[in-house]
Amino acid sequence: MADFVIAQWKTISENAIKRKGYFSVALSGGKTPVFLYNKLSHKRTLPWNKTHVFLTDERFVPYEDEKNNFHMINNTLLDPVSIPKENVHPISTAEDAPRSSAIKYERDLRSFFRANTTPPRFDLILLGIGEDGHTASLFPGTQAVKEKKHLAAAAAPLDKTKNERITITFPVINNAENVMFLVTGSSKAKIVKEVIDGENNLLPAAMVEPENGRLFFLLDESAGSLLAGSKQACHSREGGNPEKM
Repeated sequence: MADFVIAQWKTISENAIKRKGYFSVALSGGKTPVFLYNKLSHKRTLPWNKTHVFLTDERFVPYEDEKNNFHMINNTLLDPVSIPKENVHPISTAEDAPRSSAIKYERDLRSFFRANTTPPRFDLILLGIGEDGHTASLFPGTQAVKEKKHLAAAAAPLDKTKNERITITFPVINNAENVMFLVTGSSKAKIVKEVIDGENNLLPAAMVEPENGRLFFLLDESAGSLLAGSKQACHSREGGNPEKM
């Protein structure tokens, strides 16, 4: 899985840089992508000086907190590759409330992409899928899922024991050129089947449908165990139904 992502990352970044001079990527936190970030951190020949890294979502906790996504991504990937500081675009949690952080992040996105009236177009967005079908911090039944105007939103999980979040919204995700889901573990098998087979279109992960881009599902054998041809590691979709790769 990591090798596939890295190969795609290399191709996508090279093409983006040739076309416009930089490569933009939005990364997810959590435990699942750590294996990828660790492997990416050894790829020093990738064009890091022309790569701009954003986050898909963030918990509203200080940077020093172990639950902070940027803290993890910084330690596992960004520091080891010595990416220029001006190329890193975290979601600030120093504001007084998640909504204030979301407003600031949206302003940062619009400024960098010069997107005053349209959503930014990321070259690549990496996402995960939660056991409840959430992706980024777009949780089922929450207001952020319905957001169509703003690029970033405050998100409060229905489970009140979890931290409040800031997340990019579907207008941003579905405007990307490439979106990749990384999913591992048997606990995700049921929800993966529901998302890929279209059994529940109300799940946030099922609402990821790039309007003019490619969508990949990268699964380990356990996560894909309930799918037909379950030993396949990757499903892709470019409009219409997923294809096995």
